[in-house]
Amino acid sequence: MGAERNRPHRRSLRCAALIGCGAVVLAGCASMPDSGDVHAVKASQRGDAQVRVYAVQPRQGATPDEIVTGFLEAMTSDDANFATARSYLSAEASEQWRPQESTTVLTAAPDPGAPVLGAGNDPGMTYPLYGRQIASVDAQHAYQPVPPTDYQRTIHLSRQGGEDGEWRIDSLPPGLLLGASDFERNYVSVNKYYFASGRDVVVADPVYIRQRQDPVTRQDPVTQAVAALLAGPTGWLEPVVESRFPGGTALKKGVKTLDLDDRNVLKVPLNERAVGVSRTQCTKMAAQILFTLRDMSSARVEQVELIGDGTQLCVLSSGQAKQYAPDHVVGSPEHQYFVDEHDRLALLESRSEDETAEPRNVPGPFGDGRLPMSSVAVSRDERTGAAVSKDAASLYVTSVVTGSELTGEVLRSQGPTREERLSAPSWDGRGDLWVADRDPADPSLVRVPQGTGTPQDVRIVPGLDGARIEALRVSADGVRMALLLTQDGKTTLKIGRVEHRGPSDDPAVTIADLRPAAPQLETVTAVSWAGPSRLVVVGKESGGVQQVRYIQTDGSTAANAILPGLNQVRAVAASDDETMPLVAYSEEDGIVRLPAGANWQTLVKEGSAPVYPG
Repeated sequence: MGAERNRPHRRSLRCAALIGCGAVVLAGCASMPDSGDVHAVKASQRGDAQVRVYAVQPRQGATPDEIVTGFLEAMTSDDANFATARSYLSAEASEQWRPQESTTVLTAAPDPGAPVLGAGNDPGMTYPLYGRQIASVDAQHAYQPVPPTDYQRTIHLSRQGGEDGEWRIDSLPPGLLLGASDFERNYVSVNKYYFASGRDVVVADPVYIRQRQDPVTRQDPVTQAVAALLAGPTGWLEPVVESRFPGGTALKKGVKTLDLDDRNVLKVPLNERAVGVSRTQCTKMAAQILFTLRDMSSARVEQVELIGDGTQLCVLSSGQAKQYAPDHVVGSPEHQYFVDEHDRLALLESRSEDETAEPRNVPGPFGDGRLPMSSVAVSRDERTGAAVSKDAASLYVTSVVTGSELTGEVLRSQGPTREERLSAPSWDGRGDLWVADRDPADPSLVRVPQGTGTPQDVRIVPGLDGARIEALRVSADGVRMALLLTQDGKTTLKIGRVEHRGPSDDPAVTIADLRPAAPQLETVTAVSWAGPSRLVVVGKESGGVQQVRYIQTDGSTAANAILPGLNQVRAVAASDDETMPLVAYSEEDGIVRLPAGANWQTLVKEGSAPVYPG
């Protein structure tokens, strides 16, 4: 049965709620926000965090069409334990339904097709459900994007209590089923933070929690975020991070709300598993909570106090927690770098608002013309540079703050053409240098310990299946790597874990478990890290035009992710400090910068390969 044929008319059960002396709340009605225009609410419209959707139980004698439509819309509300949605289910189906275990995200609200009458011993009705799936969220709250895929499942109804009984759903797909707009209205992305394995550096682990009170746990967003943190890292990140909370640590039983006091101090009562930890361990536990809550608009936490068995365990301020940030040593970058028209390394002041400011060349061989270069990376402390020669055959490393001599090449590629030799390099948060050799005869991903050690080939597990590494960028924490992979004329973006095994002075390093980061884009031209769990990418959708946009490392996007238009972009650079402007190279406009709240501004007409440290 085709998705467009013989579908029943969906009775809209939503409306804008009226506030006055009284209001009649109908199925799918929305409460009036404190500000903004009054507007009708439909499941397929853009999500609005101010909108509240309420549902009511089915009327007596409701038809099968009304039961199906009412249930699909009741799933978009946030009433306690989804009680109203359960009223559309049989007793057995309600008991088995676990809405908290998974969420399937479609481009629009699921569309029921024409019912099929049961045959033989089945007196019920089966409704097909149609849509286009774009993602799922698992029980760990982890978002997993998929290329837009046809979705088709079924809902089965039967009469409960005999031939004259009420129609109810007795078989349904698992979890929640939401259109993208309802998902955006009900959920918000939050970064949980864990420590990189064996290191005192935090790593972001993005998850989705409810924007308001969780229907199942009845916890507010702050409490949800802390509970998700205590539950441990998501499965993909778990192999490379550690939690400083003892196993089994959870919020004290019955805690639904965590409130700030008038000094922005958050007291977090924990169960008995947290009692007895050392002061050092406790402060790291508190740091994980502070980092997790720092970006939530509903929480401006200046200090966390952990409490166990009614006793204060430790206190940590937001300032003290900064020692665990990946950039705590170097702070915000002082400069933006690029390759000038004479193939030399030049820099600009990173926070200068003067569009006429003249760039200057770095001292030494990278800036005086002794090494014509095609691409460059500057270490995060802005003291050392790594440059790929003009022909992309050789990699060199030297100081960019002193007039040192140019030493021998660190790495050489035998690729037959410039495009088949070395990629642009990238420094990780450990001080190691990374570059890809694109030689078709001997492709490899290479790590240079501390930029001066012996180059090491790094395995990718599982393999690339014939794809070629076009470009790479390593996160500030050194735990994740963004790779542009080219195959069959298309370049896609994937994220992999950087795994270190063995002794710290000579570890075995692999890139593991690559996952798509931008499945909605047909091809990606450039990528840069733009925060703890955010990337800025240049790419285009199938049949679309080139865009510059933000993408979360889990593959999700925000409503305002697309940035002002810019033509023929070949490279983009962002800082881990999200207050710093984007920098890009456009074949039309040269080196350009995008300050907050403004449009692209040309900095240098001639130049290429812009980078921030990293």
